[in-house]
Amino acid sequence: MSTTLADLGRAARTAAAELAVRTRAEKDAALHTMADALVANAAAIIERNAADVERAREAGTADAMIDRLRLDESRIAGMASGLRQVAGLPDPVGEVVRGYTLPNGLQVTQRRVPLGVVGIIYEARPNVTADAAGLALKSGNAVLLKGSSSAAASNEAIVGVLAAAVESAGLPGAAVQLVQGGHDQAKELMRARGLVDVLIPRGGAGLIRSVVEESTVPVIETGVGNCHVYVDADADLAMALEILLNAKTQRPSVCNAAETLLVHAGVAAEFLPSALAALRDAGVTVHGDQRVQGYDDAVVPATDDDWAAEYLSLDLAVAVVDTLDDAVAHIRRWGSGHTEAIVTRSLEASRRFAATTDSAAVMVNASTRFTDGEQLGFGAEIGISTQKLHARGPMGLPELTTTTYVVTGDGHVRG
Repeated sequence: MSTTLADLGRAARTAAAELAVRTRAEKDAALHTMADALVANAAAIIERNAADVERAREAGTADAMIDRLRLDESRIAGMASGLRQVAGLPDPVGEVVRGYTLPNGLQVTQRRVPLGVVGIIYEARPNVTADAAGLALKSGNAVLLKGSSSAAASNEAIVGVLAAAVESAGLPGAAVQLVQGGHDQAKELMRARGLVDVLIPRGGAGLIRSVVEESTVPVIETGVGNCHVYVDADADLAMALEILLNAKTQRPSVCNAAETLLVHAGVAAEFLPSALAALRDAGVTVHGDQRVQGYDDAVVPATDDDWAAEYLSLDLAVAVVDTLDDAVAHIRRWGSGHTEAIVTRSLEASRRFAATTDSAAVMVNASTRFTDGEQLGFGAEIGISTQKLHARGPMGLPELTTTTYVVTGDGHVRG
């Protein structure tokens, strides 16, 4: 008899109830066991992943998406390292957010507790499977993982390894489960209110919009990354070029890569010729406004689609702006609320930029690529939230908890 989503959900709720009372030592031991198991089974996982990659190539999948899909020993080692880092982080469960004693003697504490059962719907990034499983387990949650069909073999192999490792460590294997199937199963997960406590989509704009609009389960929205680098009039231009190249070219297929460059008119003539040449040498196609086009014949005219684009490729939209406020206005119109960077030596400019861009993360004289849970010291992240309720920015362990009020009295009754 086939396993239904209801079966998975009920098993996950049972596992979540058990995980909620397990100690940090028990959860950390399981995370180390999971990490070791990934490394020990790397060859088998890579073999299954190769089948996914080959199918993607045959289907004409874009190179950026294939890069996200592909696993090798280095990436699996990175997944294992992420699990070990999570094991080394403080356990948020039981943390007292606030505590006080009322005049009548009642003792009130607000404590972090697990969310319960977390559903993750994500696209072709099998490393998310390990990240989500590790963060969910450390924060005392069971997780139902629904990856895309393009990574089906990879995800099945990874979840099989992780669930077996969790069980061998003495925790419930149902804490990590894979929801198999296609769109119908994803929709069923979106409607599993009462079995799933919260749903987190990770992927492109279409996936996120679909989950937000169709789900009856509460959703923590992770957003697309139309990230900007603004080079201010007071910028160190050598620093600006280094930050720009890192933000755009270090790994262009991820959500914290820069997609738009804005340059203050006061430094455009000095900065743009060298920047455009460096971008061209790095293989980047520049889509520029009229002023940018005047600096290089290779610049492609930019359209509104370019200003709104999350390219995830070696493409970059570039514009010249007359003031910092013009840069902020451009970002507020076209940005996705993910990450914005300013390069400047002016404290006043950096403060104004940070206060007005209205983004989940603002980088001052640093690459947009630092909007990442591991880079910010969280260990692996579950996603980067661009909404404003519950969580915003990289979501680590505390963001996978809610709170309970524990009120302790001595026979108190309300008059």
